Amino acid sequence: MAIGNGGAGGLLIGLTLALAACGPDPRLPPVPSTSPPADHESFLDRHWQRPLAPQGSAPAAFSALEASLDPAACGQCHPQQLTDWQTTLHSKAMGPGLVGQLQEMEADAVDEHQACLRCHAPLAEQAADLQQSLSRATGALAARPDGAAFTHGLSCAGCHVREHRRFGPPRRDGSGPAAGDTLPHGGWQVAAAFADSRFCAACHQFEPDGYSLNGKLLENTYEEWRASRHGRDKRSCQSCHMPDRRHLWRGIHDPDVVRSGLTIEFSQPATAANRVRAELTIASHGIGHAFPTYVTPKVIVEIGQAAGDGTFLPATVERHLIARDVSLDLSEERSDTRILPDEMRRYVYEQPIATGAAALVARIRVEPDAFYAEFYRATLRDAGYTKGRTAIREALRQAERSGYVLYESRRQLRASAR
Repeated sequence: MAIGNGGAGGLLIGLTLALAACGPDPRLPPVPSTSPPADHESFLDRHWQRPLAPQGSAPAAFSALEASLDPAACGQCHPQQLTDWQTTLHSKAMGPGLVGQLQEMEADAVDEHQACLRCHAPLAEQAADLQQSLSRATGALAARPDGAAFTHGLSCAGCHVREHRRFGPPRRDGSGPAAGDTLPHGGWQVAAAFADSRFCAACHQFEPDGYSLNGKLLENTYEEWRASRHGRDKRSCQSCHMPDRRHLWRGIHDPDVVRSGLTIEFSQPATAANRVRAELTIASHGIGHAFPTYVTPKVIVEIGQAAGDGTFLPATVERHLIARDVSLDLSEERSDTRILPDEMRRYVYEQPIATGAAALVARIRVEPDAFYAEFYRATLRDAGYTKGRTAIREALRQAERSGYVLYESRRQLRASAR
């Protein structure tokens, strides 16, 4: 992920999960295996070594479709997985906000590119495609023969293909390819680690010496999960974010998923002596990490009195922030009011009943891309930021439209109390 202080030379923080191991011999054709590795960590060290090694030459027996790194090629045999992936942020991991930042970089600044690409578009072929795009002044690029494109974001091959070997979990019944099976692209090598939360940690957890604020890693989702009841019970990331093996990865941008992990209750207001009192409680019963887990979203709790037409009476509104609020240059953590797994947060409202008040309203708004929107606005104020300006404008438009109302409850105020 690239983020910054608003200038063309803004601060770029790459995910620093450095996994070092030797990859498989690229000269060998894929060999299906039904035996998952006993040591998931050893497999993941090899699978997620950064930067990823180039795929190399495809086996001679592969058709063009089998050798392709284009998600559309995978979708020929895996249509449901492709359809699901196309709806996700993984497929949009190289959105205009990131592209606009990369466009300000030089084509040969490969280390700077990798700070973003290592998770947002991890294939070596995608890095080469980006370099070619940045080095070309005008005109559209011809598609690569291998079908890879940096614009695909975190594609099927980013997780499942290494040196033209396919890797994945066993079938639902626990089986894998059998000796003598004739399968497309030589079948796949079974890796039970695809169901291990550490698979996700490759991009959703900084290493212990990674970038921190106030003694806490900037990206700490896996460790938050591991310390929770969900981690202790081995309820994996995939069990929530890939239900029934669906390639959906829904999260903070999806209201239904967020609601499913929270219990929200708003009490009936108590009125006396022309005052009103009520409580809003939010309990995190089904979220396996902090809510929200990262620094980009903001959750705003609003409790206030409303007129008969439903509009808030501004002077009566109390607002509370649920977020890890950090400065734009990432130098300071201003507050951390996130809700931890199994924590219940109580907000007590008590104020005089205002003239014209007809109801007490509790509303919870989510701005999934709040930090990004702030960054994009700052970037566009920098006159020196030129090449990526169009993309950043589009990114700001998308970020500003991603908010939603998670919860709203309206309680009538008794007329006799006013």
